[in-house]
Amino acid sequence: MLLATDLDGTFLAGNPDHRLKLYQLISAHPEIDLVFVTGRGLESVLPLLSDPTIPQPDYIICDVGCTVVHGDSQQAIHPIQGEIDELWPGQQTVEDAISSFAGLQRQEVPQERRVSYFCDGEFVSDQLRSAAESLSCEVLFSAGKYLDILPKGVNKGSTLTRLVEHLGVDPETVLVAGDTLNDLSMYQQVFKGVCVGASESGLLEATEHQARVYHAEAPGCGGILEAFEHFGYLGHAGIEAEIPDAMNSGKSDLVIVYHRLPYEEVVENGELIRRRPKSPNGIIPTLLSFFADGKAGSWVAWSIDDPELGPFQTHTEVDTRRYEKLVAARVPLTKEDVEIFYKRFSKEAFWPTLHTFWERATFRDDHWQVFLKVNKLFAERTAAEAAENAVVWIHDYNLWMVPAYLRELRPDVTIAFFHHTYFPSADVFNVLPWRREIIGSLLQCDHIGFHIPKQAENFVDVARGVTPLEVTQRAGCAPRFLTYGCAVGLDEMSTEIKVNERRIGLGAHPVGLDLNRVRNALNDSDVQARMEALREELEDVRLILSVERLDFTKGIIEKLHAYERMLNEHPELETKVTLMMVCVPAAKGMTIYEELLSQIEQTVGRINGQFARVGWTPVQFFFRALPFEELVAYYTMADVMWITPLRDGLNLVAKEYIATQGLTQGSGVLVLSEFAGAAAELRGAILANPHHPQDLADTCYYALAMSRSEARNRLTEAFEAVCRYDIGYWGQEFIDSVEERRASKLKKIVDIGQSAA
Repeated sequence: MLLATDLDGTFLAGNPDHRLKLYQLISAHPEIDLVFVTGRGLESVLPLLSDPTIPQPDYIICDVGCTVVHGDSQQAIHPIQGEIDELWPGQQTVEDAISSFAGLQRQEVPQERRVSYFCDGEFVSDQLRSAAESLSCEVLFSAGKYLDILPKGVNKGSTLTRLVEHLGVDPETVLVAGDTLNDLSMYQQVFKGVCVGASESGLLEATEHQARVYHAEAPGCGGILEAFEHFGYLGHAGIEAEIPDAMNSGKSDLVIVYHRLPYEEVVENGELIRRRPKSPNGIIPTLLSFFADGKAGSWVAWSIDDPELGPFQTHTEVDTRRYEKLVAARVPLTKEDVEIFYKRFSKEAFWPTLHTFWERATFRDDHWQVFLKVNKLFAERTAAEAAENAVVWIHDYNLWMVPAYLRELRPDVTIAFFHHTYFPSADVFNVLPWRREIIGSLLQCDHIGFHIPKQAENFVDVARGVTPLEVTQRAGCAPRFLTYGCAVGLDEMSTEIKVNERRIGLGAHPVGLDLNRVRNALNDSDVQARMEALREELEDVRLILSVERLDFTKGIIEKLHAYERMLNEHPELETKVTLMMVCVPAAKGMTIYEELLSQIEQTVGRINGQFARVGWTPVQFFFRALPFEELVAYYTMADVMWITPLRDGLNLVAKEYIATQGLTQGSGVLVLSEFAGAAAELRGAILANPHHPQDLADTCYYALAMSRSEARNRLTEAFEAVCRYDIGYWGQEFIDSVEERRASKLKKIVDIGQSAA
């Protein structure tokens, strides 16, 4: 069959249960062709196409019949569109002809091949109709206020008829649905029709004696479902009334969805072994803490399904002593899935774009399909784990599409999402070919968290370009965050938006540090011995420390050039300073950084070749990951910590340095890129522009020359923030925000139920 339906008041209306049932029915039966027939302009329909909860139309008839396109590509359907174009005299011609008529107010909405106004019925005169007639146009007035000047003979019904003929569809299999006089032309054809409940009285009167038009009681989607049954579509032509049962709920009130398991898996002697993770930043232990005290929960993450290791285990224990009722729910992926989904597509398409290096990005549709497949597997596993009305906490851009799939499977759950990486402005993000799908998915969340306000506001700007939204709550960013003091500062942020009557919370939740991890390292005897050895080695040398992963976003080359500039401009520093650069290799199999590594090594070689003296090496380059405990020893000894990413979501290394210096009563100075998220949070750091070589060199020199008292004052200010907003604060603040959303959502459900009763 073919369902041709108006949108506002019809397909987008009705109670949530009826909408869900109809949408699922259509999605479950691909033999149902869906046609949107609307007075909206095409631009106003596009936001609906990014909403994963709404079935995608096969065809779209918009502008009251003046535009007809394919649903997937939005390209015109010829020859129908060409025939309409030939009838249209042009917007300016129509406006000039009726500009003298009183009482008309132009509708400021997207529209093509028609001119639309607001007016009262008294202004729709014979003279106005004659003016339109002289242009080979006609007047359509509906809902007591909408006036459209259309090409003669063109309306929703005529264009739908042409489309049905063009497709070779049997008219007996067509059902039209609407609710205003704007839709009347669809009922004047040979099709069966339904006027949904609460339709405009004029439409009901005009169709009252038409035997093939059913007047439903339920509004919106409920009325369409009534018509399906009334006309016998259910049970015939392969269309069954039964909707696929909603997935049975699981037992977990909190489900963490993360790309990594809460333990490490290694293969030893052909056997898969689990061991406790060596977490680099304390996030995993913090998330695990929510399952203490016997709280039931699931941790959804991927694991490689290797037949050589035996049958795949979907559920495994995590730590029965600490987290008695927590299970790891493993998503089986092939090695090829992981290679494409994580190592290649995420890092070659999304990572560069998120960090504003879109020119480095590679977009492949076949990789996108793998990404969708993996995200769907995550969503299905999550849906099976979550208890009724559970909280699902999804982490980072690798799982962007999980909310879209999950919302359809489990509309009851509260979906939270935390974006660990930087979220760029609209002019950057919109480069992504799949931006509508991604944003449409994220807008299915109940709460979305970012590190800092700027990133949350960037998201709002991107979303505003995809769908109409209303900012319903705002909050000032001071005093916790810098406002105008750095490139990523902001004075006010959106904390709630409304999209299609759904309210979505937004939050700035910068990830904190596990201070106990730093304390434990400082108390380690090996670390203390290493610190003592470093004191002797660096007795007459100031240490500048740089620690970052090998990545073009980290500004490593820019930092080396600035260091070279500083040595040239301040020859007195020769033999007095050394730059220790720890560069952590990328994951195995990541080949996109090979050229960058070569450039770094050549630059280090050139600097050392130019400035080195007997007994003094200007740059010490370590291309390996150092144990955290060893890093803490270097943090303690570093006079300057030099962190200069070109763009970074947060940067925890900066906090690790501040914590180490603060706990040891040090006087080290942090020089931090103003494009790192931490710059908006860490007062006391010296902020630098990594895109400006002179500024990088000058700020580093200033840090070296700073008095001990100023350095101590700056450190105290930053240390206070690191201590107060630690990793525990981050986790609790985020989950508290989500629980507020869940409580509000449950209250709304109760209120609706009471109103219905």
